[in-house]
Amino acid sequence: MADLAAQMIALGNAIQALEDPAVRLRVIENVRDMMHEVSPLASQPVDRVRWVPIDEVEPNDYNPNSVAAKEMGLLYTSIKHDGYTQPVVVVRDEARGKYVIVDGFHRYFTCRNNPDILARNHGLLPIVVISKDINDRMASTVRHNRARGEHSVQGMAQMVFSMLDKGWSDADICNELGMEPEELLKLKHITGFSKLFEDVEYARAWESRRQIRIRKDWEAKERGEATPTAAVTSEGQQDAKEG
Repeated sequence: MADLAAQMIALGNAIQALEDPAVRLRVIENVRDMMHEVSPLASQPVDRVRWVPIDEVEPNDYNPNSVAAKEMGLLYTSIKHDGYTQPVVVVRDEARGKYVIVDGFHRYFTCRNNPDILARNHGLLPIVVISKDINDRMASTVRHNRARGEHSVQGMAQMVFSMLDKGWSDADICNELGMEPEELLKLKHITGFSKLFEDVEYARAWESRRQIRIRKDWEAKERGEATPTAAVTSEGQQDAKEG
């Protein structure tokens, strides 16, 4: 084991010494191929995630799934902030020398159509390869689509509540979750979250009690007064009654 560890360290140092990133990536891919061949989990596609030039990957012509513009924007934000956490699922078309997408077209599209993402990936896309005929491919595509499901309204509402309670602004929530302001207001209202807000006239910029408390504390501090944290709720209710 000691000899093997020494050999692995030597290999790592040799790869690190390669100055050309493209050459380094090719060597790393070759090493990963060798590791995959002897892996006890070689039968699992995810055991070998490959980075291939995006021009070698193309969409299929049968995927029934579609994603709205705002969800595509959120996918871009997710990949920009978190990187690729899921590879694109493909099959190999040897006759044409291409990888055909089974699942992950939108992850492919985001990389191909956003220069910043493509540049960060060195023009490469992460894929896993499965072996399927056309019928099985189509079934796999549908299974992948349906297995993911969708966020329920209640689930999204709980997420919004948690973010508001932690002091997030409406703008931050909309940007991070890919939501329109009207959608955020609807979630606040139709899920019963309006009970968590002060009795004020309907507005585009509702605030949670926590947000109101933080704002009033800050305003009091700016005026050099004691912070009114303890009285925020009762004061807000009284103001609403008098208004």
